[in-house]
Amino acid sequence: MGRKFEVRKVAMAKTAGAKTKVYSKYGKEIYVVAKNGGTDPQANLSLRRLIDKAKKDQVPSHVIDKAIDKAAGGAGEDFTPARYEGFGPGGCMVIVDCLTDNNNRTITDVRNCFTKTNSKIGVTGTVSHMFDHQAVFSFPGDDEDAVLEVLMEADVDVTEVECEDGVITVFAPHTEYFKTRTALTDDNPELEFDADEITFVPQTESTVSGDDVAMFDKFMDMLEDCDDVQDVYHNAVVEREDA
Repeated sequence: MGRKFEVRKVAMAKTAGAKTKVYSKYGKEIYVVAKNGGTDPQANLSLRRLIDKAKKDQVPSHVIDKAIDKAAGGAGEDFTPARYEGFGPGGCMVIVDCLTDNNNRTITDVRNCFTKTNSKIGVTGTVSHMFDHQAVFSFPGDDEDAVLEVLMEADVDVTEVECEDGVITVFAPHTEYFKTRTALTDDNPELEFDADEITFVPQTESTVSGDDVAMFDKFMDMLEDCDDVQDVYHNAVVEREDA
């Protein structure tokens, strides 16, 4: 179908100082997942996925362990998920996922990011219907038919398998994440993923160019600086002028 996958999320950890913020975001999410689903990664598959993702992003083990220990202790904050949607600079569509212990603070902070960058925050469902909530895996390869056969034999409800430039990308419903990953790694235990995540894949793209590029960068930086923001998804294709 020719839909080349690109992870369109805020690029975290641009500097050494930003890494502390990344660790904090992971610590909060691990704490919530462990508190809600149990602290044993073998029994709590969501926790296991999150720990693997954190390690891949070079989050230190002591940060992970501290969050799990905190959840096991039963004390600590009560974080709840919050999702905000709207239109960013250039009219691109944006989804902002948060974890918060103070909804009033979080909505104020997120709304501020929108209003100060000529963007428009909307109500629930404003743009999310234009994204597919997908499990996405990409890895080196050139035989998508063989991969599709493996997934079908494992009874995976796969959405799409595509091959482009020596990279195979598998799309499946987000509920099929573990089933898909298990099928792929059982078939090839040495398989190393370039992408391995649950994300929002935009159904359409929106070009951001000209003066909107600087405003888009400011918008993303402001969202990244919000302590309660965990992930930002968008459909922007940024056209930057050559330096």
